[in-house]
Amino acid sequence: MKRWYGKLLGFVAGWLLLRHPAGGLIGLLIGHAFDADWLLPQRAAPYKVLGLTRGASDAEIDQTYRRLISQYHPDRVANAAPELREQAERRAAEINAAYSRIRRRRRR
Repeated sequence: MKRWYGKLLGFVAGWLLLRHPAGGLIGLLIGHAFDADWLLPQRAAPYKVLGLTRGASDAEIDQTYRRLISQYHPDRVANAAPELREQAERRAAEINAAYSRIRRRRRR
C-alpha cells in the first residue's frame, strides 16, 4: 500500500501555519513529495541494482546476487589496474547493500 499520511499531515500543517486555503495546497504538495520519496536522499533501488523486478522470486534474487558478486568481487580483479579494482569494490559494496536490503524486507 502506498503511503498517504504525508499528504494529510502536509495539508493540515500548511493550513494551520499559513492560515489560508493556499497553505493547505502547499502543504499537500509537500506531503505528496514526502510520500513519493522525493525528499529523501536518492539511494539506488535495490532491485534496480541487481537488475530485477519486485516480483522476482527468492531463487532468482539469490542466483542474480551470486552471479553479480562473483563478477565484481575484489579478489577476482586483484591484478587489474587500481582504477578498475576501486570501481569493482564500489560495485561489489553496492550489490551487497542491495541484496541485504532485499533480504531484510522479505524477512518481515
